[in-house]
Amino acid sequence: MSAPPGLNPAARTSLDLWHDMLLGADMRRLGDITSDAVVFRSPAFFKPYHGKSAFVFIISAVSQIFEDFRYHRQFASSDGMNAVLEFEARIGQRSLKGIDMIRFDEDGLIAEFEVMIRPANALAALAEKMSEKAGAGLAEYRAVTGR
Repeated sequence: MSAPPGLNPAARTSLDLWHDMLLGADMRRLGDITSDAVVFRSPAFFKPYHGKSAFVFIISAVSQIFEDFRYHRQFASSDGMNAVLEFEARIGQRSLKGIDMIRFDEDGLIAEFEVMIRPANALAALAEKMSEKAGAGLAEYRAVTGR
């Protein structure tokens, strides 16, 4: 899937790489398209995560948890600096739908990334799997940053 029409050219380049990484199940270049000051808002946690290292860690873990992940609709804001991508996936037997809301900075880097997921039982399954896979790393991040 390519970036939606109307997206800023620099943001389009980043979003096209995002799609390529997901398609290839290889998130090694995620840091290349992410702002150092990125803010990530998870559907499973109240407080946001700040910074590139936390974002790359979380997204890399989630990309290994979701099965049959695919985007099927996407939209760009009128200013070309935001995209909303609607997706569906599975976690075991639980099917889910969600959206990724992404704001890009002037350089086309991901500056904010917020995820929403439904239904609640799929979100609970994601939180459980994330706790198993990345819980220690996330707890360490919170302890070190105080966030």
